Amino acid sequence: MTVLPEGLPLAAEFPGPTRGQWQHLVEGVLRKSGAQNVEGALAEDALTTDIEDGVRARPLYTADDTAVDSGYPGFAPFVRGGRAEGSVLGGWDVRQRHAHPDPVRANEAVLADLENGVTSLWLAVGEGGVPVGALSGVLRGVYLDLAAVVLDPGAEFVGAAEGLLAVLAERGVAPEDSRGNFGADPLGLLARTGDGGDTGRLLADAAALAAASVRSHPGLRAVTVDASVFHDAGASAAQELGCSLATGVAYLRELTAAGLSVEEACGQVEFRYAATADQFLTIAKFRAARRLWARVAQVSGAGAGAAGQRQHAVTSGVMMTERDPWVNMLRTTVACLAAGVGGADAVTVLPFDSALGLPDAFARRIARNTQSVLLEESHLARVIDPAGGSWYVERLTEELAGAAWAWFREIEAAGGQRAALESGLVGGRIAATWAKRSADLARRREPITGVSEFPNLGEQPVLREAAPAGPGGGLPRVRRSEAFEALRTRSDAQLAAAGVRPRVFLAAIGAAVVHTGRSSFAANLFQAGGLETVLGESSDPAVLVEAFVASGASVACLCSSDKLYAEQGPAVAAALKAAGARRVLLAGRPGEHLEAYQQAGVDDYVFVGCDAVAALTTVLDESGVAR
Repeated sequence: MTVLPEGLPLAAEFPGPTRGQWQHLVEGVLRKSGAQNVEGALAEDALTTDIEDGVRARPLYTADDTAVDSGYPGFAPFVRGGRAEGSVLGGWDVRQRHAHPDPVRANEAVLADLENGVTSLWLAVGEGGVPVGALSGVLRGVYLDLAAVVLDPGAEFVGAAEGLLAVLAERGVAPEDSRGNFGADPLGLLARTGDGGDTGRLLADAAALAAASVRSHPGLRAVTVDASVFHDAGASAAQELGCSLATGVAYLRELTAAGLSVEEACGQVEFRYAATADQFLTIAKFRAARRLWARVAQVSGAGAGAAGQRQHAVTSGVMMTERDPWVNMLRTTVACLAAGVGGADAVTVLPFDSALGLPDAFARRIARNTQSVLLEESHLARVIDPAGGSWYVERLTEELAGAAWAWFREIEAAGGQRAALESGLVGGRIAATWAKRSADLARRREPITGVSEFPNLGEQPVLREAAPAGPGGGLPRVRRSEAFEALRTRSDAQLAAAGVRPRVFLAAIGAAVVHTGRSSFAANLFQAGGLETVLGESSDPAVLVEAFVASGASVACLCSSDKLYAEQGPAVAAALKAAGARRVLLAGRPGEHLEAYQQAGVDDYVFVGCDAVAALTTVLDESGVAR
């Protein structure tokens, strides 16, 4: 047995490869796949992915990509964490949201959560949640000196704060032991509602509430910068960060004008960000947010000890689906992991059925157990900033921070966050971002498992009690799956009315080994729009026509290889048209045979990257399905 000398690196006998050598190997692989002009760095560029806002994910990172010094946890610029000890001692704060308007049922859910792993509460109060006057009942049995209470009160934050303070006093909780946040967020409310008539008064009220908190309840924060409102409207990660900075700066100005020091003002603000299933982007977003706020605090004159950002992560509502909602459990698990690894102080996992209405007890249990598994079984909190030092994560953090800072400066140049909201700058920029993303979703470049990919037409609907409507009228609330779910709803309506779904006949030409790739692709595509597929296999047009007539479909799609398309496609298409097919599609691109296919009656083509929503909408229309 060979024993390596002590201290000898395992790679000592191997020559060090260069980036150029690696690029040369990639070039060879790409050429075999038909790519051209991929020499040298172009080979690497061919594997590079555009994320958003000019941020790109390259296929390879090395020590040459190391970003600026990230420092240490608990020290500026706080990239590696806001606290020196991170979450090692007790894990991050497991915070569950409650919005049931019935105080009795809300209290039952609150107690169940606190008895089973939840460590703080996030209560929707007023419009869209628990009545302000019912706070005492909702918090009955809660040890308020142990469990922090964070409010989401909309415009009613003054009354909600008074109500919470009354409950704390009633329960004998000492002011210095009180923990939580009153949730004042006037600019977030402006973004949600579009109504700025009371914004000035609300900003003054928020500042007065913060000043009172500093004097009498130092453990209570008054202000929340809820950046999830921008995420919910379709903002990119950089836009979400930039809007949060602009909002935070506006609040610092209000609070210091009301007499607070910069350090006191910073201590009164908590930031809320969305965590998505894009693991690395979410990790980088939370790290970048701390770097950015540290810079704001520094230039505002805050001492180093006050520049750390208090972060609350909530799993993204944009990524949640109504269809096949069970997959949401997987999405929220990844998002929770990313938020924890990214250094969030508190994490809320939305129940898997949150897009459908008020969550039931099972959904809430899965949500809190998701965090318990990651903390207690996966031990994610045992290492501070476990992604730190990753060349990719460090570079992504820096690039995302740069893009966010540029957007923040643009908002400031426009007069600040309030002016940018009222002028439509913020809404217009976010709408443009969402329009681009919607196009990618429609083309399935961004797949949605269980909805746009691998749908289950036989799934039983999951029904939930309707959730109370919160403030609205301003920035929209969007979800990735909405366009495809609308198509499924049309199909469901026909199923309910006629007892059968709209169908598409798959005319599979040739042997299974030839057509399976495209017939499977086509079946997956059509089912994403609620269209049941019926497969017919033959090389004989007459046999395929007979199967088409028997299928009851009014739309047909040819599925085979390019070779058999050229040889037999026109005859099959013409026969199907003659048999009464309202629309004949071909799975694949027409290439040089476009004219021949059109003359034979092929109406359109479905392929990887096509506008699936547009194609499916047309097929439903041609099938006579009501809009």
